[in-house]
Amino acid sequence: MATMLDRGILGRKLGMTRIFLENGDAVACTVIEAGPCPVLQRKTSANDGYEAVQIGFVSRREKTATKPHRGHVAKSGSEPVRFQREIRYTRDDAEIPEVGSKLTCDVFAAGDKIDVIGTMKGRGYQGVVKRHGFATLKESHGAHFFYRHAGSIGSRKPQHTLPGTRMSGQYGNARITVQNLEILRVEPERNLIFVKGAVPGAPMQLLQVREARKKRIKKSA
Repeated sequence: MATMLDRGILGRKLGMTRIFLENGDAVACTVIEAGPCPVLQRKTSANDGYEAVQIGFVSRREKTATKPHRGHVAKSGSEPVRFQREIRYTRDDAEIPEVGSKLTCDVFAAGDKIDVIGTMKGRGYQGVVKRHGFATLKESHGAHFFYRHAGSIGSRKPQHTLPGTRMSGQYGNARITVQNLEILRVEPERNLIFVKGAVPGAPMQLLQVREARKKRIKKSA
């Protein structure tokens, strides 16, 4: 039987809102439109060296797709898609979806722990305070307009800046994974997943949702 780490789906971020729990608490959450995702191809250990399925998301007009792409998706009986990703599976064929089927958001349920992978917003060229979380100096007693500077970046020896020194530079627009988020609600009829907290990316950004790889175990009191 395939392990629970194999569950995954593609979606896009719709925005943030809040929902009320049964005890009356208001919780901020992100709304993700997840699926439906057609299964385009099956990767096997015999042919490819690993077990996986290739899924698509967001249909596109046929005239905008290349001939190789149209031929590829035609093997599964699906329409051209805008995004393609792979979901790794174990070698057991028990729960691996078949080519031509569709994955929907009901692969998850309320209370599940997930990891959300996306591209964070680009923030351009930033200083060390915003980019690396450096503390600022006091705005008095001799700081003199240097309270957001990085400070020393080296010493007399070695006579060069060491690789990896945290300095100002490009920040954002990078692939990031937010781990151990909790699903608060799943609405299969609208293909919506309500995730507690924030996820990377701007609205309508592509997201990959998968079962949490590093589940936190709460210690009993």
